[in-house]
Amino acid sequence: MMKKCVLVLLTFWVVVAASAQEHKFSPEKFQADMEAFLTREANLTQQEAARLFPILREMQQKQRAVYGRMRKLSQEKPADEAACAKVISECDKMNIELKQIEQQYHKKMLQEVSAFKVSAVIMAESRFHRDMMKGWQRGGRGRRP
Repeated sequence: MMKKCVLVLLTFWVVVAASAQEHKFSPEKFQADMEAFLTREANLTQQEAARLFPILREMQQKQRAVYGRMRKLSQEKPADEAACAKVISECDKMNIELKQIEQQYHKKMLQEVSAFKVSAVIMAESRFHRDMMKGWQRGGRGRRP
């Protein structure tokens, strides 16, 4: 009886460990999935994708740095009105910085591909992130492969 119990527990542990492995986040896979989705949704040629994605990656890297600062700031617990006002002001400045980064990189993208394609990429990227977040909220990997 004890052997059966240990065997059942061991089997259960292996199944849980295997399923946990499937749901680990991989930044490389996320990036590859996103680029495949954007290429498909915006009808990018291989040449257009090769010119556009390095710019997009650079923009996202700069945005992640700002988001990191915002996350760090949001973890602070201001004690008084002045400190709260300062946090709000800093967050506002970072939101403006994010929009300036987008504007700067959208101009770079427009030099590489048509405005129609850049617009399609922007909309597709938004859809991709929204769909992935919906999937993660449900406990999965997201809806896009």
